[in-house]
Amino acid sequence: MNENYRHKQLLNLLNQRKILSTQEIIDSLSISPATARRDINKLNELGLLRKVRNGAEANSLDIPVNSLDILNSEEKQRIAEEASRLCREGESVLLTCGSTMMMLGSHLCGRKVQIMTNYLPLANHLIEHNHEDIVIMGGQYNKSKAITLSLNTQNETTYMANIMFTSGKGLTEDGLYKTDMIIANSEQQMSAKSGKYVVLLDSTKLGKQVGMLFTKLNEIDILITGREADSAIIQKLREKGLEVILA
Repeated sequence: MNENYRHKQLLNLLNQRKILSTQEIIDSLSISPATARRDINKLNELGLLRKVRNGAEANSLDIPVNSLDILNSEEKQRIAEEASRLCREGESVLLTCGSTMMMLGSHLCGRKVQIMTNYLPLANHLIEHNHEDIVIMGGQYNKSKAITLSLNTQNETTYMANIMFTSGKGLTEDGLYKTDMIIANSEQQMSAKSGKYVVLLDSTKLGKQVGMLFTKLNEIDILITGREADSAIIQKLREKGLEVILA
């Protein structure tokens, strides 16, 4: 049984029974205790279940099982872990939406940082896992995107973040590309209020022009991508003055 299929089976069991002991997971999936613990830890980090003493319980967010089909999830986990190292105690960090942001949020959860976001699945995950300092950026809830959108840009609450993390669909020597106009519009308002702008992007998106040019390269402070990235592309980006961290 491969890992992805095993994880789906475990989440399906939790959807039915809500809570399982580690021994029940071992017996139901016919796996070793070490494999059961590893699966629980990984799915907990992804926010797909909640790790409890001697077992696991269903995540109240009801995140769909197909969330496991995230492309390049192992690389994205490394990128998220590396990004978490940029955050210092007492800082405010702003996270946008997407699977990598969920992973980053899981790494930051419980640390003494203020997390600001308009991505409701992430906000709910942080609340459920008792993160103490969360700012949910207000506005109209957009169900299809799972984000809140500000309706009044002139009188919205003043805020600043030490660092903002975002992602996109492509990145070239020109800059970061996005395809979703709704998300891009909401992020444009937030990016102007952040001290440092960090892009988290898996290596398959480098060198691609997809959608619209959202952020020019000289406006990006740091790119964090996977060590699988094409060395020629990385070299060109660094020659342009971009700081690149390989995870």
